[in-house]
Order: sequence, then C-alpha cells, then structure tokens
Amino acid sequence: MRRLFSTFSSGPSGLGLLLLRVVAGAALIVSCMRLYDGASPQAITPHLIAAGAGLLLLAGLWTPVAGAIVAIIELLIAFSHSHDPWVSVLLASLGVALALMGPGAWSVDARLFGWKRIEIRRPDE
Repeated sequence: MRRLFSTFSSGPSGLGLLLLRVVAGAALIVSCMRLYDGASPQAITPHLIAAGAGLLLLAGLWTPVAGAIVAIIELLIAFSHSHDPWVSVLLASLGVALALMGPGAWSVDARLFGWKRIEIRRPDE
C-alpha cells in the first residue's frame, strides 16, 4: 500500500479526503438500504457489493481497491438499470477520485501502512 501513495495527506487536504470518503460511503450504504424492499436478488447484488465497498471507504481500509470496485459497480448499475443514472455516475466518479488520491491521514490505511517513527536508544540510557 505504501507504494501507491508517497504520503498520506493531512491537514486541510486530509480533512477533504475524509469528507469525501464519508459522503461516498454513506451514500452507497443508503442507496442499498433504499432498494432492499421488494427487489430481486439479481437487482440487489450490485448494490450490496457497492455498500460493502462503501463500508471500506468509511473506514479508510483498502481505499484504492474499494474506490475501484465502487467505480466499476456504479457504472454497471448506471448502464444496466432503467432509472436515472446520474447518481450512479456521481458515485462512480467519487470512487475513481478516492482510488487515485488515496485515503488521507485519518484512515485505517494510514495507521496500517503509513510511515512509522522508530526511536533507537543507546543501551546506557
């Protein structure tokens, strides 16, 4: 994961990435919950996959992979269902943006794969 990002953005840009992750993840989960009533398993499966990726985005875990999954699934939903595709296109673009920019400093990815500080002390101290 460290090879994908040289740094995990902090400060205002990290806060922006956190906001982007929260909005995209919440929108994916809410859109899945809205469709759950009376839908067939074939119609709900892409939305369940997108909601699972939305949970990963909320936590900031495997953000590039989750963003890519969101982009693919939402484009599939946009072109295969007979509803207004613009919400799916917007969510797909948010997934691409998060896959390319990374999770930010306030994420599980940053804690697991970010730079660590190691202090080496002398034995006589």
